[in-house]
Amino acid sequence: MPATPLAAPDLLAALLLGIIEGITEFLPISSTGHLLIAEHWLGHRSDLFNIAIQAGAILAVVLIYRRRLWELAGAFLGHRALATPPASMAIPAGGHASDPMPAAPLPDTQNARDYGWKLLGAFLVTAMLGVAVKQAGFALPVRIEPIAWALVIGGIWMLVAEWLAARRAGALGERARITWLVAVLVGIAQVVAGVFPGTSRSAAAIFVALLAGTTQRAAATEFAFLVGIPTMFAATGYELLDVWRSGAIAGENWPALAVAFVASAITAFIAVTWLLRYIQTHRFTVFSVYRLILGAGLLLWSSSQ
Repeated sequence: MPATPLAAPDLLAALLLGIIEGITEFLPISSTGHLLIAEHWLGHRSDLFNIAIQAGAILAVVLIYRRRLWELAGAFLGHRALATPPASMAIPAGGHASDPMPAAPLPDTQNARDYGWKLLGAFLVTAMLGVAVKQAGFALPVRIEPIAWALVIGGIWMLVAEWLAARRAGALGERARITWLVAVLVGIAQVVAGVFPGTSRSAAAIFVALLAGTTQRAAATEFAFLVGIPTMFAATGYELLDVWRSGAIAGENWPALAVAFVASAITAFIAVTWLLRYIQTHRFTVFSVYRLILGAGLLLWSSSQ
């Protein structure tokens, strides 16, 4: 579908796209669908631009989980000095809005190392399957209709998965532990989400974890987000290398790219911090309903074009 850019200043368009990416990248509502709609009105952006706004969102999650990442690095590498975060990373009494309390505390180095190995395992599953899919040349067209259907089907699946996960939690109790089965399935889920635009990587990973045995929403979300850090960094690096080799980096609007990067990082920081607190006392139902409404609206809009 051809884009029909508005006469908005380029910096304003970049700001809006950065905000949309920051809000939707880690919420279970699909950033691809929202950016496709936005670009229809604001104009298509370069691959480098899309890489930059994604990198901004990743940076925000790294900052939010800086304490957790520091603990994992210390335990995984066996350095006691790293296992205890510096005072600047400590969470004050009562928590802090910019550094949410870990969903599944790591009481000793062995547990932290085990958690780190499972994060690495999930990432390797995603990386190997992702490379295989890339080499096979399998890719679906990024169009309104398939993304709309992915939003609708994903919304229904989230409602069913939420109900099943609630039943499991009622029968088994709240389980924050990440098993190897959960880690492997989360890795596979990330690839599936990448193959089907509109699925939402975070939604796929979170709900697979909930259905596979991690019944605590906060723990499942944290693992999905932490796995997403190396996954998205690797994907971003791969795409950036392609852009560099193709020479498409020349002629880029750098001020617009910088504005979009900062906007994405700030809004992603706010959105993820809010989500981590919201799911402590709420289910994901509101996101399921939103996906259903958005998907249905896109299907109606597409049929009228």
